[in-house]
Amino acid sequence: MKSNKNGLLIDYEYCTGCFACTVACCQEHGWEAPLSGIKVMEIVQDLPKDKAYLTFLPFPTELCVLCAKRTIKGLDPTCVKHCMANCLSYGNLKELAKELEKKPRMVLWSPR
Repeated sequence: MKSNKNGLLIDYEYCTGCFACTVACCQEHGWEAPLSGIKVMEIVQDLPKDKAYLTFLPFPTELCVLCAKRTIKGLDPTCVKHCMANCLSYGNLKELAKELEKKPRMVLWSPR
């Protein structure tokens, strides 16, 4: 893994499903839904005794280029900047990978 390669660290435990990341991405790039560099999946898990557990999963799409025009200026990608739950982090993959060891329900993502 190259040391200068960047990506996103996504903490699924804290996503509230506000969709601010998706809206910000569309506005940043001038896209209309359903086009977006990040989508938020809503997963309903059935539990015993007629209970359910709702999970929101932010998921970068093939359109995500980590907001290259922003990051070249030293700014975070727009999804990271506007994430209200602060569950998206941007940075060097090797540095972000160290965070994976600290807690479950996180994923490291990088564009092709």
